Amino acid sequence: MPDRIDINCDMGESFGAYKLGRDQEVMDYISSANIACGWHAGDPMVMEQTVRLAKEKGVAVGAHAGYPDLMGFGRRRMELSLNEIENYILYQMGALYAFAKTHGLPLQHVKAHGALGNLAFVDLEASKAIARAALRFSKDIILVAYSGTVMVQAAKEIGVWFVEEVYADRVYNPDGTLQSRRIAGSVIHDSEKAARQALTSVKEGYVVAHDGTKVKVKSESLCVHGDTPTALSILQKIREEFRKASIAVKPMGQ
Repeated sequence: MPDRIDINCDMGESFGAYKLGRDQEVMDYISSANIACGWHAGDPMVMEQTVRLAKEKGVAVGAHAGYPDLMGFGRRRMELSLNEIENYILYQMGALYAFAKTHGLPLQHVKAHGALGNLAFVDLEASKAIARAALRFSKDIILVAYSGTVMVQAAKEIGVWFVEEVYADRVYNPDGTLQSRRIAGSVIHDSEKAARQALTSVKEGYVVAHDGTKVKVKSESLCVHGDTPTALSILQKIREEFRKASIAVKPMGQ
């Protein structure tokens, strides 16, 4: 059983006058922040504020790169070429890096958001485009790869540093993909259930799908969505269970 784990969370998803998430409180319980880069959410002011907050809290920062779709929060599929995917990812990484650099922070990781991430779970070529963008940016950046999917294969083929990720607050399908948010109950709001899924993924190496199937996973980084209403209580419960199990929470790059 691993004695350490990274907890990542989507941050900086407010935009202009619209506030989303409880970043100030949630940041106390995570080790890596996936910060929106202005395309699915976020804006330059929010990016600056979120990077500064992460530095104050000792949390590592990474780019949460998605489709250019503010209206749909990046959760609507767009038809893009592989070259577009690669360059869109690179562009968003560069935008966030500008803020990280001014605060003396490295860009630790990159993670695909929403519908782009869902595509990468099942499309090897799309995953390779994302991996190429990461490697073009830096050999030291980490690609967050959804455990058990072609994203892992893509990362290995391209030669980018990667960690495998498991979701604590999402319901799984038997094939290891995430159950669609369009289906009621696909987002886990119960802190006990989410903490149980998190602990089982780390200690036992599996999650239980909606039909009872045990799905094998490798949990190196654990994700909790910051826009889930119960995100704070979920994170508090996960940290409590990890303390009992003597599992340290550290950024994925350490």
